[in-house]
Amino acid sequence: MASQHHDITRRQALAGLGATSALAISGCAATARPEAISSAQSLGAERLLETVAYNLLEHEPERATGLGVDNGQYAYLRGELENQSPAGQQAYAATLRQDLARVRAFPRDGLDSDTLTNLEVVESAYELALDGFALPYGDVPVGTWRTAPYVVIQNVGEYLALPRFMQSSHNVENREDADAYIERMEQMPSVFAGELTRIRQAREMGVVPPGFLLDKAMGQLEQTLVSAGKGELFADDLRAKLNAKNLPENYANRALALETGPIAEALERQLAELRIERTVATDAPGISARPRGEEFYDWALRSSTTTQLTPDEVHRQGLEELESLHARMDPILREIGYTSGSVGERMQALSADRRYQFADGDPGREQIMAFINDRIDWIRAQMPRAFNTLVDPNLEVRRIPPAEEVGAPGAYGGAGSKDGTIPGRFWINLRDTDLHRKYDLADLTYHETIPGHVWEGEYSNRLPLIRSILAFNPFSEGWALYGEQLADELGAYDGFEVGRLGYLQSLAFRACRMVVDTGLHAKGWSRERAVNFFVERNGSKPGEVESEVDRYCSWPGQATGYKLGHSRIVDQRERAKRELGGAYEFKAFNDAVVLGGNVPMDVLETNVGRYIAGERS
Repeated sequence: MASQHHDITRRQALAGLGATSALAISGCAATARPEAISSAQSLGAERLLETVAYNLLEHEPERATGLGVDNGQYAYLRGELENQSPAGQQAYAATLRQDLARVRAFPRDGLDSDTLTNLEVVESAYELALDGFALPYGDVPVGTWRTAPYVVIQNVGEYLALPRFMQSSHNVENREDADAYIERMEQMPSVFAGELTRIRQAREMGVVPPGFLLDKAMGQLEQTLVSAGKGELFADDLRAKLNAKNLPENYANRALALETGPIAEALERQLAELRIERTVATDAPGISARPRGEEFYDWALRSSTTTQLTPDEVHRQGLEELESLHARMDPILREIGYTSGSVGERMQALSADRRYQFADGDPGREQIMAFINDRIDWIRAQMPRAFNTLVDPNLEVRRIPPAEEVGAPGAYGGAGSKDGTIPGRFWINLRDTDLHRKYDLADLTYHETIPGHVWEGEYSNRLPLIRSILAFNPFSEGWALYGEQLADELGAYDGFEVGRLGYLQSLAFRACRMVVDTGLHAKGWSRERAVNFFVERNGSKPGEVESEVDRYCSWPGQATGYKLGHSRIVDQRERAKRELGGAYEFKAFNDAVVLGGNVPMDVLETNVGRYIAGERS
């Protein structure tokens, strides 16, 4: 990447870029070959998309670090944090609005299918995000999955995100990296202050989180403050990184002063605000109980599914999918001796079987880690049977930090940086080993690592920068569920039918999510009813689903994208089989989907159509 090129495309006005490219091409159209015109058009689109990408990263510099592109002329991003104030968020929206207009205006004639997909993806992501920014409250995802009406709560907020980010993603190789670490810490009080302004503004509108979520958030924030008082969030991390590279420890002393001083003071102010909110909070779980809640949920559902499905349609599809999956689970349960009661009741009985439980405490945690690594080794070796185009993910398994575990899901994962310096990670919740079973942990591993999130992310990291940045909930989560299906099809549960039950229960769990999320936010369900639906209908573990339901309360809509996205990918596979007949090939289809990158559902359908047409030609 030439420095001069990026200075031009990022810093100069670009309103005329698309028109300039078109004029340059039309001026020589009489003599230029069609392929030359097409090449020039593609180059113009590539430059525009690169500009759009770095314009976005100006507002979210942490993502530049996570992708490994905060270097060279963009090294200054390594010392910056997102502006969380109302003004900062308005500026972000203004950039999106300006760049969406540029992308829309760019001529499409002569562009190849990959470039068309890239432009379509940006349009879809930015349109959805701008609809979210138009709402009077909330934290808007731009090409991510978290639709959060509450800026600070048990699983949302920089008090959680910044320690995790700095510890896991801000590497320190030299003095410049250490300087950047300190620069980011110096900005943290203003970041927390920006969030504080937004949550106070929301409270003045009558938008207050449910009391049970505030109780969790206050407990976690109190624990965060204890850690900050000891320098455990940042100073200890920086000291360890400095020692590993034989760098001066004076940086860590500066970090300790910041952490125990202005950073802790800013967090105290956030905690005080949450305590005020708790005095006026109710326990109504759904966003529909808040001002403009129905409008927020309409946007959140569109953002989370990239479809126009209504809450009733999503609710009904979830019930239908749940019934279908339970019909597949019933004969397996009977085969292994569980014959009495509903599928949910029998799965609860299976969960109580000591043969499938891990030991308590640290011994069980060690068993869980060993189990996960064994399954990763197995599935990695199967990938040549499922894909023609292979990647080799740099992957590590980590425990979710104990300070986050109460508000965190059972696990989550994602790809590493674009440059490979930060590995893909599988974060596992080990607050209680009873969260996991030997019959369902393998499936969870495939979902989060290979062929799921980490595997898919490696392909997205090979695409143009903007495509590595932008992701869509139903594709991300739908692909991870499709990854679970691939593991089953590759023999993960041959001779271990109880493991296949765990896989099917996982799919059924995601169908339940469609029912419960819409129940909470559109049908007036209570938190208790939502938890009981999982336990009674699917045999889920109460300790697991209580945190799950709380997560749906703080991320309306997000939980609906998993099974919906999986079903769309499977539908497209059936379409390919039907239209190609004997020309259909398993590995070629998988390549077509994953190489097309993370896309909204309408673009997925278009990409599969292009793959089918190519196979026919």
